[in-house]
Amino acid sequence: MNKLHVKKGDNVIVLSGKDKGKEGKVLEVAPKEGKVIVEKINIVKKHVKPRRQGDMGGIIEAEGALYACKVQLVCPKCKKGTRAGYKVLEDGKKVRVCKHCNESF
Repeated sequence: MNKLHVKKGDNVIVLSGKDKGKEGKVLEVAPKEGKVIVEKINIVKKHVKPRRQGDMGGIIEAEGALYACKVQLVCPKCKKGTRAGYKVLEDGKKVRVCKHCNESF
């Protein structure tokens, strides 16, 4: 089983590539491939064929997948890119913790 450090809905910052330094929200996670799709990051052009009569074909822009190792979580409190630590609360719930400010998110 492959686990990733990011989940759907997390805010992340891109560490490398053409979109380095940009922030976005994770739309999809693919643990088997180790990839994520981030909103408005890694925009690629996609050639679409018309499927039904009356549909328009053409070139559309869509988000492409990135390797998860190229993105880092953004702490909602200190607004920095951070590694995620984990902490078990008294009630047995496991939460992620910012390595900079020790705030759970």
